[in-house]
Amino acid sequence: MRKIISLICLLLPMLAFAAQPDDAPQLRSDAPDKHVVVKGDTLWDISAKFFKDPWKWQYIWGMNKDAIKDPHWIYPGDVIYLDRINGTLRIGQQPAAAPTDLNVVRLSPRAREGDSSHDAVPTIPADAIEPFLSQPLIVENGALNDAPTLIGAREGRVMLGFGDIGFVKGLPADKGNKWQLFRPGKSLIDPDTKEVLGVEAVYLGRAEATDFAEVSTIAITESAQEIGINDRLVLPSGDSVSSYLPRAPESNIAARVISVYGGVSQAGQNTVITLNKGKRDGLEVGHVLALYHKGEAVKHGGKEFTLPDERYGLTFVFRVFDKVSYALVMQTRLPVQLLDNAQTP
Repeated sequence: MRKIISLICLLLPMLAFAAQPDDAPQLRSDAPDKHVVVKGDTLWDISAKFFKDPWKWQYIWGMNKDAIKDPHWIYPGDVIYLDRINGTLRIGQQPAAAPTDLNVVRLSPRAREGDSSHDAVPTIPADAIEPFLSQPLIVENGALNDAPTLIGAREGRVMLGFGDIGFVKGLPADKGNKWQLFRPGKSLIDPDTKEVLGVEAVYLGRAEATDFAEVSTIAITESAQEIGINDRLVLPSGDSVSSYLPRAPESNIAARVISVYGGVSQAGQNTVITLNKGKRDGLEVGHVLALYHKGEAVKHGGKEFTLPDERYGLTFVFRVFDKVSYALVMQTRLPVQLLDNAQTP
């Protein structure tokens, strides 16, 4: 196995846990003293073993946010220790029982030999979001109209699958030969303003261009669904699956759940949902939002009352478009329903 030398710079942590701000994470009552990292762990899961708010990264790992943007710093076999005095976690170094200065912990850079970066522990479950980084797509209404279009196939076929040859108009020769196929799907409507926020394109498969001309030739290399005449070709996304920094938005975000991927009306943990807010509203990759059910209206004593909104989970924004975003449900004790609220925690 290829080895690399990675330098992990553990910077000065925040002030002692007792002196941290009110929004600092709280220790779980059942938090262990240490955890041995195993394959399949995520940074979120590891933090959740020790703290009630695993997304409060800066406090939990005793680092500033710039120091932990690189995810390639924890590997299976590493031992994570809990420093109960400072309320932070450390890798491979058991905290001293009684430091002489409760406000400052002196840490030094150290070199370690670790596995290559693809073995590093990811921030959140990579397999849950990876297809959504390169496959499902949200586009402006009508944006696929000018995309390269499948116009025919050999032997007069109207539906194509793996290994079939198709013919495409408008395929540029300077964009590479790897393409994905999509079909315009449902329109995403803002439940409050009724604005059309975009169109969710249906992922059909992958193709490789074998000849470029006015009518180009492609070979279908992957087929998730049947591919037909008039389906569109789009370049794959190059987004990374691992470099995410969980954090609360710097401003107050109030979003709504407008879609659950797969066409169902409810979502559970590790399900992808679509929110009606995007880049134009200040959402960024890595933002964590709290999920709320809207309080029900009840009648009592001849009067009508509205119950308070109920917070029941957290969702993690991992892909942001201009007007909408994809988010992964990280924690929930109730099913996520359409039109539930997602807001700054």
